[in-house]
Amino acid sequence: MPELPEVEVSRLGLLPFLPGQAIVGAIVRTPKLRHEIPLGLASRLTGLRVDAIARRGKYLLLDCASARGGGWLLLHLGMSGSLRLVPPDTPAQKHDHFDLLFSRTVLRLRDPRRFGALLWHEGADVDRHPLLAALGIEPLSDAFDGDWLHAATRGRRVPVKPLLMDSRLVVGIGNIYAAESLFHAGISPLRASDRISQRRYRLLADSIRSTLEASIAAGGSSVRDYVHSDGGAGSFQLSCAVYDRRGEPCPSCLRPVRAIRQAGRSTFYCPACQR
Repeated sequence: MPELPEVEVSRLGLLPFLPGQAIVGAIVRTPKLRHEIPLGLASRLTGLRVDAIARRGKYLLLDCASARGGGWLLLHLGMSGSLRLVPPDTPAQKHDHFDLLFSRTVLRLRDPRRFGALLWHEGADVDRHPLLAALGIEPLSDAFDGDWLHAATRGRRVPVKPLLMDSRLVVGIGNIYAAESLFHAGISPLRASDRISQRRYRLLADSIRSTLEASIAAGGSSVRDYVHSDGGAGSFQLSCAVYDRRGEPCPSCLRPVRAIRQAGRSTFYCPACQR
């Protein structure tokens, strides 16, 4: 599933091309992805301008709010979605569900599993949209640090890895990034969240930030269907220390990486290095 780094890479890839461009049309080829697509979305978008591209968690936000009747287009890539810039005469394929048309290019949403989202928020206050209002802190923001993380986890006995993946607490830390961050901080994914010291949470917060930034620099992780807006793939998964490396030697101690199930997801860690 595309997580925060993959969505941020998508945003950065679109920035040179879309802001300032007028929308000349839109094509909606399905009535529903994860949610119903708003009726009349194509006509609502036509004639607006993309002023900026933002990200909140795993949502990509196209700011079209400067004009009267404008607002924000919310895009979520779901399990297998991708956004690509294609020439206007490029034929749509089976899973190409939405096109946003500009004079010289088309922003195309492909989503084979239809777990993504295509939504509209009228007006400028997009943070009040119900799907965004409940989201937790951004892990790349100035407000996120070890002191905040320590305070937010008091009284939480749940193991730390599932808690890191709870978007109501922190957004965008998917399975691969939680596993890698915990490894680099030397913290076991099994440890109860309120049994981690403030000092170790400071190490973890720094590890989360550096792991996400490294993935963004590598173009994200292409572990399934994720591709960039130009069709290229990310490579962060190739440098993982523990994720998807069950039985392979830990890069620090050479003991085998262990895999268990937590909250329905695979967890990879080194039981010798992570305590």
